[in-house]
Amino acid sequence: MKIRNICVYCGSSPGQNPAYAHAATLLAKALCKRDIGLVFGGGAVGIMGIVADAMLENGGEVTGVIPKALAVKELAHYGLTELHVVASMHERKAMMAELADGFIALPGGWGTLEEIFEMLTWAQLGFHEKPCGLLNIDGYYNDLIGFLENAFEQQFVNPLYRPILMQADQPTQLLDLFAGYQAPKVRKWMGEDEL
Repeated sequence: MKIRNICVYCGSSPGQNPAYAHAATLLAKALCKRDIGLVFGGGAVGIMGIVADAMLENGGEVTGVIPKALAVKELAHYGLTELHVVASMHERKAMMAELADGFIALPGGWGTLEEIFEMLTWAQLGFHEKPCGLLNIDGYYNDLIGFLENAFEQQFVNPLYRPILMQADQPTQLLDLFAGYQAPKVRKWMGEDEL
């Protein structure tokens, strides 16, 4: 599958570590170099604004999707290639998923985690076969990755689905993994009664 657009989930805050903003800029440059567009939450602030601005500065196409209620709070970015103002968070997430051929989580908070985990769940259920990844800048996601390893060990997530979530600490590495991604061809384990 050719990747035309990547959805990037990230914080509406820049975070404490300047490495996060730097990584957002590097990711934007890597996307532009590969002629891949950006789909994101439509905000002009925090890591969201940084990745969008870097895309635009490097000649990339940027599509934002923001709920009307957040357009003021997150300061909707009106300088994008395209901005969709939608009615709800559910509509926002559905449109972002539809427009994207893959999903990357930069450092962020609860919203970022909720969004990437929804896409992981959809992948596990076979609703899409698009790559999902964590851009693990300065070990930001180390504890989360450890938690997920424990979920595999405790058999709450079938290890057959391990390839669904990729991770790297450099944007180019993660995009290389995306380029070679093959969705697992197994059905979700439903319990002994279905064996």
